Amino acid sequence: MEAIKNFFYLEGAYLIMGAIILLITLYVTTRPFMSPGAPRRGLSIVALVIALFIGAHYWLTTSRIAAVKAAFDAGKPVLCESRMLRKMAQSIEIRKNTASHWRIEGDNFVSPEYIRPFHIARCIVK
Repeated sequence: MEAIKNFFYLEGAYLIMGAIILLITLYVTTRPFMSPGAPRRGLSIVALVIALFIGAHYWLTTSRIAAVKAAFDAGKPVLCESRMLRKMAQSIEIRKNTASHWRIEGDNFVSPEYIRPFHIARCIVK
């Protein structure tokens, strides 16, 4: 159940965009100038491409999450996108054994020195 929740959290926006693209495909393929089998063929091809792209993105994201967690546990530096410090630094370096007391809670890096957690999906190994 956790994997499905994680999938919808990470890919929710892409699923919505995919549904909109399918609706546009349905509208275009049902116009009078299209052939009679166009809606079935068009929706099938577009749905397959969208499913492949979303699946590939989810696989890459979960692979990166696993790599970031492993690097953090090994004490390697991790770079995370900082949404609080947009004017100065675009990213922040996180290490396990620092004075900031970083830890992993679920899929977030958390420190008592920062108000907001950093989601691991927005981090890379340095």
